[in-house]
Amino acid sequence: MQLNKFKLSSILEWGTLVGTTLIVCFFLVVIILEIVTKGVGSLSWEFISSVPKEGMTKGGILTPIIGTVLITLITALFSIPFGVCCAIYLNEYAENNGLTRIIRAAIRNLSGVPSIIYGLFGLALFVQTLQLGTSLLAAGLTLGLLSLPYIITTTEEALMQIPNSTREAALAVGATKFETIKDVVIPSAVPGILTGVVLTLSRAAGETAPILFTGAAFYISDTNGYLNQEFMALPYHLYMLSTQHQSIDEVRPIAYGTALVLIIVVFLLNLSAFYIRYKFRKNEN
Repeated sequence: MQLNKFKLSSILEWGTLVGTTLIVCFFLVVIILEIVTKGVGSLSWEFISSVPKEGMTKGGILTPIIGTVLITLITALFSIPFGVCCAIYLNEYAENNGLTRIIRAAIRNLSGVPSIIYGLFGLALFVQTLQLGTSLLAAGLTLGLLSLPYIITTTEEALMQIPNSTREAALAVGATKFETIKDVVIPSAVPGILTGVVLTLSRAAGETAPILFTGAAFYISDTNGYLNQEFMALPYHLYMLSTQHQSIDEVRPIAYGTALVLIIVVFLLNLSAFYIRYKFRKNEN
């Protein structure tokens, strides 16, 4: 009797998991097909390589693409060194006491803060207090703050996967703690670290709320991007075309084309993360 109840419970659990997965995949496929079918007609080399024209009713999305690339680079330069170093300190040097646990809890809580809160904080800190103005630099630093908790968490988890016996073996042959971390621990954790970094940057590249207050512009025809100037970005460009443009019906094909390009960019970044992980694991074997 108990065996039959166990089997029934297992079947129900398995069915629930499969059912919810299929529902999520169904809606994901519907959304992607909607964007692909309505956006593929706008894709062309001219669409990718030309700037918006005539109030964004014509032309392409070169300016938003350049802005997205630049802000992602600034985000990476700011968040990766600080995030990785913080994770190394927490996992390798910090004692496992109450203060360390509070810091870890705070970092994980920051991961759940809505992105618009980071946008308001970036407005107060970088735009107003540090007087950077609404600019590419202010927006990039804001996205860097948003990315820090994710990079710290994923890097620390990658470091935790390295067995303590590996560290002890390096110390036993005369290596210092710093040399052990630099030459043994970090190289072994690189696949997990890079995967987390790339996935975090792909998320940052698609954010709209943080750059809404800190530097994204409605329309710029100049492709020369400067750190102290406003910029265009793909997610904000898509938001404006879809909700704020004076001729929404006229620019709808451009909006779908922009959405498709943004999805392709994020997909390629995620695909590169899986490739990096696979490549390193293959080399280890």
